[in-house]
Amino acid sequence: MHDRPYRSALYIPGSKERALEKARGLPVDVILFDLEDAVAPDAKIAARDTLGAALADGGYGSRLRIVRINGLDTAWGADDAKAVAGMDCDGILLPKVNGPADVDALAELVPDLPIWAMMETPQGVSNAAAIAAHPRMAGFVLGTNDLAKDLNSRGRAALTTSLQLCLLAAKSAGIVALDGVYNAFKDDEGLQAECAEGRDMGFDGKTLIHPAQIAITNTAFGPTEDEVELARRQIAAFEAAEADGQGVAVVDGRIVENLHIVTARATLAKADAIGALERA
Repeated sequence: MHDRPYRSALYIPGSKERALEKARGLPVDVILFDLEDAVAPDAKIAARDTLGAALADGGYGSRLRIVRINGLDTAWGADDAKAVAGMDCDGILLPKVNGPADVDALAELVPDLPIWAMMETPQGVSNAAAIAAHPRMAGFVLGTNDLAKDLNSRGRAALTTSLQLCLLAAKSAGIVALDGVYNAFKDDEGLQAECAEGRDMGFDGKTLIHPAQIAITNTAFGPTEDEVELARRQIAAFEAAEADGQGVAVVDGRIVENLHIVTARATLAKADAIGALERA
């Protein structure tokens, strides 16, 4: 499990100075600075300078700063990658990753930054395990809109297999997995339901298209007070059992073994990390 919170990851257009400024005060864990879909073709080149200047100015605190570039098969991708390599950011996000060769190509252009992959094509999902195992790979971002388009599918349920394949690959490799966006940004009830589903499946957080979605997402993917309290009681009971020479404890009528303590300690670590991020 990852101690650092990745509950909410908000897309911000790299070409919009006002949006870049506003992002400095938003309570998100991750900012996905976008040079791809959120930037018009005639603004893509200038967006590199706009974003680079904003990142150089700083002010984003402890938020993870990841830049999504255009695909390397476009007219802008390679130059985007070279520009991002010199930016003050924490990672680079490559769209439409189909296999490890795509990651290799980006790695040649960007020698140091952690690489994140947009998992949004049938081929990419089919190769998820190989992509996740790449030594430069730091995390998956699910591109559910593009994936649904390519699959010609309707509804979230139709994506279940794809979501789970990407999750299995990410968990096997020990990297982060972020769920796709929820398009109806004024539908709080729908967002809550999709966040709950994503959290139950095992995603570390969710990507967002609007600041109005932040609070619901942070709550859904963060430990609840009850979960934190239970984690503390499990650890205390297990340590007491160990002191008595026992290998298991019982809390609320349920067996607690070492594997539960690993999860409990990770829960407390995440809660502490969230608290530190919110105080920063």
